Amino acid sequence: MSKHDFSSDEFQSRRSRAHAAIEAAGLDWFLAIHPVSIRWLTGSDAKSYQEFQCLIVPAQPGPIHILTRDGERNEFRDDAFVDEIHTWGDGEPEDPIAALATLARSLGLIGSRVGIEVPAYYLHPHHYVGLQQLFGPSRLVEATNLIHDLTLVKSPQELLYIRQAAKLADQAMTRFRQSLAIGRAELELAGEVYHALMTAGSGLAASPINLVSGERSCFSHGAPTDRRLQAGDFGNIEYGATFKRYTSTIGRQFCMGHPTARMTELFELVRRASDVCFSEIRAGVPASVPHEAAKGVIAAAGLDHGRVHLSGYGLAPGFPPGWAEPLYLFGGSTRLLQAGMVVTVEPPVFLGEERLGARLIDNVLVTETGYEMLTQSSRDLIVID
Repeated sequence: MSKHDFSSDEFQSRRSRAHAAIEAAGLDWFLAIHPVSIRWLTGSDAKSYQEFQCLIVPAQPGPIHILTRDGERNEFRDDAFVDEIHTWGDGEPEDPIAALATLARSLGLIGSRVGIEVPAYYLHPHHYVGLQQLFGPSRLVEATNLIHDLTLVKSPQELLYIRQAAKLADQAMTRFRQSLAIGRAELELAGEVYHALMTAGSGLAASPINLVSGERSCFSHGAPTDRRLQAGDFGNIEYGATFKRYTSTIGRQFCMGHPTARMTELFELVRRASDVCFSEIRAGVPASVPHEAAKGVIAAAGLDHGRVHLSGYGLAPGFPPGWAEPLYLFGGSTRLLQAGMVVTVEPPVFLGEERLGARLIDNVLVTETGYEMLTQSSRDLIVID
């Protein structure tokens, strides 16, 4: 991802929307900290999210400034659409909040109303406390989703990248099907998937592959191990493919040999739940509605206790450790689906007491009248005779 992946007009449009949203929120300035927000506004793909960073955006049209660690200066210079680059560190320990204080005073932030993102993984509590002390609790306003809300509906160029990511995910699933064999280790199979993804042009996904088999199939997010596939194993794989950091996820269920009646029952149940979820997706529908439809199918089978995961979520250009947007197909969600949003559909059933689990994962583009399936791999149970 870089500033070269989108036109200057698209970046200018994003800036204008951000300025307007900041002003509408009654703020004078905004500190973007989440790497997805910074990427959306600047194109930056830097690993600077590992330390304190912030993009300083005014409510009124004007220059935007990045404060980041010194090691990323050259990458921001070459690949990011920013007006001024400020760094801290210089190869020796330095307090980034002290560096921000100097910059904030020079720009006139002190005494203004400053909005701030408080993302779960990218802002250390010590830094948050320092920010409160710097700006004052009454002047610092949490507005974590202000930029994220602007990113949920994808532009035509973003959708091109997401479609390419979905193609890469499908290609890797073909390799996975071809590689399944009794005696192969889960880690070997994960290697086949990663090889297929990388050689076809996928970047590294923000979250690692999940791959479980046999007695581990009840793990909802199990990492691959050296366990070798055995006859009769039920299993599940989930991974993400990326293109220009835009993510497509896919999950499929497999069985080494003829599935038992219970395995078939669980697979068909999650497939029905997914199908019902799909049927409720369209612009204008509350995000809770597809979830409740899928939940109802699973609950009617008496297995609601095995529904240990939400039914879906929005897909961002992910940074470690995840790729989810603040759009969730979950009970109580007040968001409305809009045309141009991209969501996963994945209502699961994982039963620890039975050592079994099942989940299908597909991505869809929300349209005015329904949805468009982005992942195209067969959703049938993969059976290896």
